[in-house]
Amino acid sequence: MKKKTEILDAASIQRALTRMSHEILEKNKGGENLVLIGIKTRGVPLAKRIQQKIKQIESIEVPLGELDITMYRDDLDKVSEQEDPKINSVSIGMDITDKHVILIDDVLFTGRTVRAAMDAVMDVGRPSTIQLGSLVDRGHRELPIRADYVGKNIPTSDREIVVVQLSEQDQEDRVSLYEK
Repeated sequence: MKKKTEILDAASIQRALTRMSHEILEKNKGGENLVLIGIKTRGVPLAKRIQQKIKQIESIEVPLGELDITMYRDDLDKVSEQEDPKINSVSIGMDITDKHVILIDDVLFTGRTVRAAMDAVMDVGRPSTIQLGSLVDRGHRELPIRADYVGKNIPTSDREIVVVQLSEQDQEDRVSLYEK
């Protein structure tokens, strides 16, 4: 892979998450009845950051859950033997019935991850709404899914890859565009 450009630096990521946090609060008329759920892997630290920003803005701690969608993927039959999927039960750690669930992920691409996440959420409870926040929306949807909150829209080609790096896992915050 060849790096083409850096799309977001650490400061740009923080500004995008701050804006998304304000948008979440505005659309939902505050932080009451909200639940943030980070989609593993990089959606979890992004959800934690949004949770902290909402706490700074509204002085309320929005419940936070983590979601592993491995067993909800629609491509498990294509997973190689080396990538033997782990069977993880779905546990968000709280009651989501009648809550406004905000799914958080790093990159929205085909929509298949989000579809799997919605299936997993519905197996746990019946939220009032499911909304989606994504740091990057790169287009190329295969399913009719749209993010409610987007940090940055980045039109890409099929030959490009968006790489999100977060300090919690990668020791730095950065979003870069690579060519295959």
